Amino acid sequence: MTQDNSSQDAASGELPPGEKAPQPFTEGLPHTLGLYLPVPGKVPAWPYTNIGMWKNDVPSLAQSWRDAFKVWRREHLARLGYNDIQYRREDLKWSQRNFVHAQMMVEDRYFYDPVRRQYTIDRYLDDLERRYGGIDSVLIWYVYPNIGIDDRNQIELAFDLPGGIAGLKQAVADFHRRGVKVFLPTMPWDHGTNDSGKSDWLSIVELAKMVNADGVNGDTYSGVPRVFRETSDRLDHPLVFQPESGTQLREGLIWNNQSWGKPAKEMREIIPPVSKLKWLEPRHMINFENRWGRDRKDDLHYIFFNGIGYNAWENVWGIWNQFTDRDAAALKRIAAIYRQFPELMVSLDWEPYAHTLQNGVFSSGFPGPESALWTIVNRNEFDLDGDQLTVAHQDGTSYYDLWHGLPIKAKVRKGHATLSLALEAYGFGAVLAVREGAVPTGLEEFLKAMAGHARVPLQTLSSKWNPLPQRLVDIAPTEASASVPEGMLPIPAAEFEFVVHGVEIEGFTAAGTGFQYPWESGARRHHRHTLDIAAFYIDRTPVTNAYFKQFIDATSYHPLDDHHFLKDWVNGAPRAGWENRPVTWVSLEDVRGYCAWAGKRLPREWEWQYAAQGTDGRLYPWGNSWEPGAVPAANKSRNILPPADVDAHPQGASPFGVMDMVGNIWQWTDEFVDEHTRSAALRGGSSYQAQSSHWYFPPAYRLDQHGKYLLMAPCKDRSGCLGFRCVVDA
Repeated sequence: MTQDNSSQDAASGELPPGEKAPQPFTEGLPHTLGLYLPVPGKVPAWPYTNIGMWKNDVPSLAQSWRDAFKVWRREHLARLGYNDIQYRREDLKWSQRNFVHAQMMVEDRYFYDPVRRQYTIDRYLDDLERRYGGIDSVLIWYVYPNIGIDDRNQIELAFDLPGGIAGLKQAVADFHRRGVKVFLPTMPWDHGTNDSGKSDWLSIVELAKMVNADGVNGDTYSGVPRVFRETSDRLDHPLVFQPESGTQLREGLIWNNQSWGKPAKEMREIIPPVSKLKWLEPRHMINFENRWGRDRKDDLHYIFFNGIGYNAWENVWGIWNQFTDRDAAALKRIAAIYRQFPELMVSLDWEPYAHTLQNGVFSSGFPGPESALWTIVNRNEFDLDGDQLTVAHQDGTSYYDLWHGLPIKAKVRKGHATLSLALEAYGFGAVLAVREGAVPTGLEEFLKAMAGHARVPLQTLSSKWNPLPQRLVDIAPTEASASVPEGMLPIPAAEFEFVVHGVEIEGFTAAGTGFQYPWESGARRHHRHTLDIAAFYIDRTPVTNAYFKQFIDATSYHPLDDHHFLKDWVNGAPRAGWENRPVTWVSLEDVRGYCAWAGKRLPREWEWQYAAQGTDGRLYPWGNSWEPGAVPAANKSRNILPPADVDAHPQGASPFGVMDMVGNIWQWTDEFVDEHTRSAALRGGSSYQAQSSHWYFPPAYRLDQHGKYLLMAPCKDRSGCLGFRCVVDA
């Protein structure tokens, strides 16, 4: 699919009859739904579809397209009662330079070091600067996918971060020290956890003010409602709001200075589509994202053609999807151009589909009072040299190839300049035009820096994507016991078919999703492997409050990070009548301390499953059909209830007599680590089932299911619905 430029003389730079090249200096209006070239002479309806792009003569149709859609824009803005006052506010103008944004999981080990118990903002930012030029803003994400494992709501989870609110505030200050703005998340679907007693808008604005955050990301919002803006101004803490806009921002365009969007199928076409929101309001910053994309060249072509930003999202809910070397280098160069000429990138007179001269090459112009910038993308799978662009020319104008850091000697004829430059296959270009005597400060140094980048062509860099390898954390064997320890049951040696899959909401079946067991080449969601399991002993029930109290009394154990440690105890002891209930609000570090004291260890996940399932592959400990009486009743209220006694449901016993495997509390098993993330395989599910959204931490009652729980620090990892049981080697 290529565009037909047969009506123009590429060598001479002549324009087709009746075509007027875009003016570089004129006076002064995501998502990815494309504005395609219409049939000549017809005003297009909105939206309308591609009319056969392999036939389109883009240069000859571009001006009629722009004229038609300027009419549409005026009408659409009139229907909205559009007012641009939010884009003229000095306290919010930083959003117009917020070109590279990153959604960051707090569980990322580059952000927080769980061993040193420190936030490591510099390490996180240094890595991004080295690979793709750094970020202008960051979203500190501490909610999904763990929310819903218990009743802590989205605001409470911020208080559970290491150091609490003071720790979060310091992390924000560390980002500010490096010139990075900070967003916090809010989500309208969180109405199944603890009721804070406040509106969403008041809760998040108050939190943002507490920690001095700069903006709020509206997860699943097609437009953050106006009441958020009003609350932000009333509390004298101006914030930039960034909804997950889709194409439905509508009147929210007036008070949402930013948005973030996702790919659409039109982006994969040869002719790049125009961003609807950028066309309506060029100062509205869109941070485009493609979280699961392995090859991002179409994404980067799309943003560069439209002059919009990128959401450089790599840690996707604990799954590491790193930029390839080529894509990282491309973003680094794009961001450098954006940051050097930020006023031009939000030009009110930007014009897509500038007059290009070669098939499959597309450009947009961003004019200013003294200079103009054209971004260029080569949608071909081959290199292109020679004449690329024709623009209106004024005497004394100088031209520069920004991508390669070189001056351009223009061929001037009849008031137009034809510009020649080299484009790599699937590559990029950028041209700067500067009026005589108006050379911008720092241009020479910038050209030198870009020339340095250009010495390494993008096509020489790797485009291969590889999943991040994962390691299963070792569990030391216990001293072998020749007899059954008290409170435990013997589990005989067996050949066991270990079949399990993750219930994570996102990630699908992509490589890197889920866990990587030692016999596997990478992390994945679905697992099947035959294991020879040695004999062992397992606790008949989960460890109870009474048993954990014995550990505390014997060792005086108290964790360094004690936030929420044994939160439901009173005065250092279980509540009256709770002695036989499973202990909860204990971290992985806490339970390992108990195991060491007791001469036991945590079960490997396959040991836990074998003890619950036997060798017949049953779905539940008692058989293949769900039996409501075998587990505690489901709790669908907004608050967790205390777990049931560990022996309250004897009909739920496994083939070996092991009790309380499913439906009372989640149970700790294995930990997995990669360079960026720690996570734990949780088994059994709990009775708590947060309602109002499918985004909450999903249950996993079946014995061929496990939950993936992201780990950050004990203060955040402890849960009122998570306990454990132990094993001993035989």
